[in-house]
Formats: sequence, C-alpha cells, structure tokens
Amino acid sequence: MRAVVTRRAGTMEVGEVADPGEPGAGRVVVRPEAVGICGSDLHFLTGELATPPAFGPQYPRVQGHEFAGVVEALGPGCPPGLAVGRRVAVHPLSSCGRCRACRIGRGNACPNFRLVGVHVDGALAERVEVAAGQVFDVGDLPPAPAAFCEPMSIAVRALERGAVAAGDAVLVLGAGPIGQAVTLVALDRDARVLVTDVVADRLAPAAAAGADQLHIGGADVVGAAREWSGGEGPAVVLDCTGHPAAIADAVEVVAPAGRVVVVGISHERVALPIDAFTRKEIDLLGSTVCTAADFAEAVRLVGRHREHVERLVTHQVPLEEAPAAVDHALRHPADVLKLVIRTEGA
Repeated sequence: MRAVVTRRAGTMEVGEVADPGEPGAGRVVVRPEAVGICGSDLHFLTGELATPPAFGPQYPRVQGHEFAGVVEALGPGCPPGLAVGRRVAVHPLSSCGRCRACRIGRGNACPNFRLVGVHVDGALAERVEVAAGQVFDVGDLPPAPAAFCEPMSIAVRALERGAVAAGDAVLVLGAGPIGQAVTLVALDRDARVLVTDVVADRLAPAAAAGADQLHIGGADVVGAAREWSGGEGPAVVLDCTGHPAAIADAVEVVAPAGRVVVVGISHERVALPIDAFTRKEIDLLGSTVCTAADFAEAVRLVGRHREHVERLVTHQVPLEEAPAAVDHALRHPADVLKLVIRTEGA
C-alpha cells in the first residue's frame, strides 16, 4: 500500500509498505482520511525527538498520530458498538498497564507507552491497524476537524491538570495549535483567557474564539498579564511553548496559590527562583498526552466548536504531496498553523 515513509532523519518520501492485513483480536483496521502534522512530527523527522533504544530502530517509520478515518475491518472480540464504515478519531497512545502511573489511572504518564506514528507505524498510509479501545466514533464530523481531536485531547488534559474553573483568569503562552486548543477548552469552561505569542497572526483565531490578546514581541508580558488580571496575576498559566524564558515568566506572573502547567515539549533546562514556590505556594505541574476519558471529552468539544476548529486548519494537501508540505511547514513555521494530509479521494 502507499504510505509516506520517514526513511532516516530529514528524509521523508512516498513509497510502498506492507499492508496490515486482517486485524487481530480486539483490533481494527482504519482507512485514514485526514492526518494532522504537529511540532513533534517535525522533531521526529529531524531526529531531535529520539525514541528509546528499547523500542528498536527509529527509522524507517510511517509517521502520523493525529488522525481520523473510516473503520474498514474489525477483528474478533471488538466492542459491539463498533461498526465498519463509521468515521472515528484515534487516541494514539497505549500504555503498559503495569507501572505505577498505570496502576493509579494515569497511563498517559506511563514510561513505557507506545504512540502510533512514533513507536509503531502511523496514519500516513492507506490503512493502519490499532486497538479497538483507541477508536472513538465522531459522528458526522468531517475528516479534518475530526483529526484535531488528538491535539484537543492534549488541551483537555492540560486544563484538567490546571483545575481551570469558571471565572478563573487564565494566561496561555503560545498560540500554536495546542495553544489554540487550550484557549478553546478554557473558554468552554467559562474562564477568562489572555493569549500571548510572538507571531501576531496567530493571535487572531484565539481572539475570534473570545479570548483577549497580547502580542508580546519583546514587550513586558509579566507586567501586561498582571495588569490584565487585576494586579494579582492569573490563577492559572499554561505554557504551550517549551521555552525556558516563557516558563520563568509563568512562575513569576502566576497569582499566589496559583498553578503553572507546562504543556510545551523541550529538552532545555530552566532556572527558577526557589522563593517563588515558598513565597507564593504555587503548583508547577506537567501535562503529557491524555487519558481515554480526556480523548472522549475532546471529541465532544471538537463537535461543539467545529467551525472554529475548521478555521485552524490552514493547509491541506493529498498524501502524494505530504513530503513537500511537511518540508514547507518545517522551514516556514510562522506560515502554517495546522497542516492536514488527506488520503486520495478522502
């Protein structure tokens, strides 16, 4: 079958790979229709994001973990609610079920988790096999917004970690796709939201969704956010950038007894003043991928905010054009908010 294969770091091409065949017990075969490309896909392509040796060779790999498609085949023992022909979004994570994180119901933090499109072949192909428990019926959602259920699930998890509630003043650092999704979830919870980014064009979708906006571009984001929140600072700050300076700003500006949630991925180190924790008694929290319950909530939210989600998809190309489109997104990140790869005829 046709697929987009990352052969080695920096090399992505269209080629032929083995078809998954008939699904095994408790598994389904999905025909992907729309595959979103995110920052972690780009980091995997360049080799900056490396998988542990225990998972075997990183390349070649069929990428694609944000996707929606149609169920083509069911293996024995699948839940009775699943049906061939239904459009589904796929929760790409599976966990070991044995470690401490899994035992306490937080399999999203499992150190041995596997992610479709990273540890096993993903959705930039004509067919992909996944566990039945990873597929979620999306009803009449079109393919592109249905594929956004995965990034929306990241946002749902982050807001759960931050315990965002109605009336909270929430600062979102970074207005990329995850920042946009975090903004939507916070607004859905009736929070007040201020969004910042260094790319002015990325503030427009968040503003259209109902958020305030602040283009930092070298300005004093701490002072501006503190003034916006009435002087105390935001109750919750969510960093969607992964930049050390942004996380330092988050710790400085958050209100006493507030919460900082780090969503952005980075291998960099950040220096923080210890007295920010002892003086203000703040919580500094990490957030990673999502649970199945978070994903189910994300499907509901994408359906509720479908029109806004559709506006976030700025580029769509067919499978054959994926390598060139991904290269463009890698070289011109400010031009592409969300790239979606569409399979032939989808």
